[in-house]
Amino acid sequence: MHKPTARAAFTLIEALAAIAITAIAGSVLLLGTTSSIQSTDDAMRRTIAYGMAQQLMDEAVGCRYMELGSSPYDTVIKPTTAEAARGTRELFDDTGDFNGYRSQPPKDFYGIALGTDDGQGGQRTPAFQCSGTFLQNWRQEIDVYYVNDTNLTIPLSAGQTSDYRAVEVRIIYNDPKRGPSELAKLRRVITYVAPLQVN
Repeated sequence: MHKPTARAAFTLIEALAAIAITAIAGSVLLLGTTSSIQSTDDAMRRTIAYGMAQQLMDEAVGCRYMELGSSPYDTVIKPTTAEAARGTRELFDDTGDFNGYRSQPPKDFYGIALGTDDGQGGQRTPAFQCSGTFLQNWRQEIDVYYVNDTNLTIPLSAGQTSDYRAVEVRIIYNDPKRGPSELAKLRRVITYVAPLQVN
């Protein structure tokens, strides 16, 4: 009697095991890729936010310390009614004017949404504008407050003054899935230097 020869092939169990291993490996690879894309996206957002924060900080500390004719020890630091009424930063001429400033989406000096502005109070050509939704969930925040003379990290209570003010800029991103997160925070301490009296 003739015996049948063995065939070189996978059994159903072996084939299913191979498919399962391939599926697991594929999902791990996909998870790693998704995580890498998320990390890259987060890094890109933080880089943009830092640039935004630095620009706003430079704008604020580039102004004079206080309103002309006022005291460097005014207990209330805020823009005048006329400066605030405009809804832009165009009339902000001293650092205190920036206290409490908030904008979502972030805006330029003229009140035009970043990514669409041309830096001169107008709009960019549409082909060079940022996607209309990219910066919608971003917010600029800036606070100016007095700090302790001997420990510049300690903010003073309302009504107290010192020789030093801190300017703090924050860029917040409100992720629809993960909630708000602070992408950038800059803090600079400034002081008033009286003009020299020439005799």
